[in-house]
Amino acid sequence: MRTDSWNGSGRRLLGPTVSLGVGAGVVAWLSPGGLGDAGPVRVVDGASASAYRSVTGAVADAPPWVGTALEVATEGTLVVLGLLLVLVWWLAVRRGDAHGVGATVVIGAGTVAAYAVSEALKLVVDEERPCRAVRDAGAAIAGCPAPGDWSFPSNHATLAAGLAVGLAVLRPRLAAVTLPLAGAAALLRVMVGVHYPHDVIAGAVLAATVVVSALLAFTPPVTRLVSPLLGRLHGDDSGLVRHHGRRRPVVDRQTGQD
Repeated sequence: MRTDSWNGSGRRLLGPTVSLGVGAGVVAWLSPGGLGDAGPVRVVDGASASAYRSVTGAVADAPPWVGTALEVATEGTLVVLGLLLVLVWWLAVRRGDAHGVGATVVIGAGTVAAYAVSEALKLVVDEERPCRAVRDAGAAIAGCPAPGDWSFPSNHATLAAGLAVGLAVLRPRLAAVTLPLAGAAALLRVMVGVHYPHDVIAGAVLAATVVVSALLAFTPPVTRLVSPLLGRLHGDDSGLVRHHGRRRPVVDRQTGQD
């Protein structure tokens, strides 16, 4: 019995482990280095720097207000994705959907965890912002962050991708909204001149793998924890949960039924 339980736990952890391993490999491949270097890493050559020059050059002659508008749009994508997560959580609470509530909590926690990893990587890689490193590119249309505010990976892309991918996995119909929003958030960070393309790709990959791995590993136990709370909220002190034929636990408001 214990062997079967161990084997079941091992199988459940296999998916998250593989996902994290693949994500770590991709982020390491995208990294410009920096570990052990005395000074900041400056990326001035290669495909990413060339793409940065092309994107920033296309908007270099835009009026000053365009930079402000693009900055606001970047923050707006994060606000919309955050509100969507709260909305999905609230609707799940209203329906008594323990799986939905648990998964939205995991998405939020996974996104925060991915952000923390992103911040740690910045301190390890020490990649200079392209608006200072790439001198022959068009000037950044947004203010260049202060020295020491490193570029790799992009925190905005990390947050946007974590929320967008998590919501797309939980509610696939939302993918048509959330994934383009995350893509827009990443592209805007390059357009305003504060990130290379490889910065935003790394942030997106990091967040996607962390959030998907968290959903696979932690949604079942978190669902079991929130089920009794939803039961009491909906007048069922027993916390009884049924699946209603959809393989997703929903609090049963009629606990007297079989």
